[in-house]
Amino acid sequence: MSIPKMWLASGMPKRNSWHARGAMALPAVGVMLGWMACAPHALAQQAYNVAAAEPAATVTPITAAPPTAAATPTTAAQASASALPAKPAKSKKDKKNTSFQKDKKAKNVYTGPTTIVVLPPTPMLDGEGKQRVDPDGNLMFNPPVKQIRDKKGHPVFDTAGKPVFQTATNLGYNEKGKKIVLAKVKPPKTTPVSISSGILTVDGWTGKARLNYDIADLKFMYIYAPGIGISIVSQSAFPGAKAQAGAFNDKTLRITVDGHPIELASEKPLLGKKPQAAWVVVDRDFQLPTKFPVFGYGTTTRPPYAWPGSKQNVAAKGPVQAPELPVDLRPTLLLAPCPAGMMRRAGPTVLPGQKAPDQPCVPIQSAAVSTTTAKATPSAEPTSFTAAVRPAQ
Repeated sequence: MSIPKMWLASGMPKRNSWHARGAMALPAVGVMLGWMACAPHALAQQAYNVAAAEPAATVTPITAAPPTAAATPTTAAQASASALPAKPAKSKKDKKNTSFQKDKKAKNVYTGPTTIVVLPPTPMLDGEGKQRVDPDGNLMFNPPVKQIRDKKGHPVFDTAGKPVFQTATNLGYNEKGKKIVLAKVKPPKTTPVSISSGILTVDGWTGKARLNYDIADLKFMYIYAPGIGISIVSQSAFPGAKAQAGAFNDKTLRITVDGHPIELASEKPLLGKKPQAAWVVVDRDFQLPTKFPVFGYGTTTRPPYAWPGSKQNVAAKGPVQAPELPVDLRPTLLLAPCPAGMMRRAGPTVLPGQKAPDQPCVPIQSAAVSTTTAKATPSAEPTSFTAAVRPAQ
């Protein structure tokens, strides 16, 4: 192959140089690229020619078949599948037989009473059977007692058909069947005081003797002396009171009010062997219809003050018996408690020095029983009960 003269004239390199070989390869590369560009068109043309050569009967039209035409196999399969009932979606709840559950529940439907019997509040009684009074002078009542429920929230009855009520240790279950747990409440700190065969003196003269009291929690002591007033004494500070150091000393309490020494002596320690201060305030306007001192204790620093009765003294053993004390030196004795279900009616306030009327024990009046609905059941009819009020424990 000879190189054209025009190429040589244009400055082309010689045949054996690498420039010459590259220049000769350019036309071949162009031909190859051109064939690749035209190949898709050639293949498409060949496929069209083959399709045209086949018989026309085998060609399937693109348009949809008429309603009367036979359905294709794919269409028939879809139709048969749509005719079958759809399978429900599986879930964890479907593992159990719901129809059996409905039948089982229908057999266990509760048809008994749905009302909770509630006993009305009862008077809160003291050791003498009298109704207690709060520091504001209001009568005190025990909280109402309710009928207990079982684990399903239904009222509980005993074998005789009588309602079973809550107790201090058994509160039953609530409406949802959850056990009612007693709340653990830390008991408050108390100051118990015991006065045994106590003697109260004012200015060295015996005012009262044979005082016997068991005070569960000491708040205030009341010591009344004619011409002085009532001295309110406490082991803790309170408004308006002034401290007297070392007043509580083992078995004695010694205070001074307006220059008058007052002492309470007991056969048992009062607040311990270590001396403690006493906080004292005097109510000079309060008077009692008596010419002798009076001792009492309570929870308030204003009238009406409480004057509980003293316990009966134990007869002293010995060859010689002491003579009886004068009536004015004897404390008012504590009344015997009433039997269960009985109480003493609230009468007029009797102050020390006055003659107390006879207060016999009477039955506690029963009140109407209230009911509360537990669970409304269409097939259940509410039932009411009447129960006697239980006495305070």
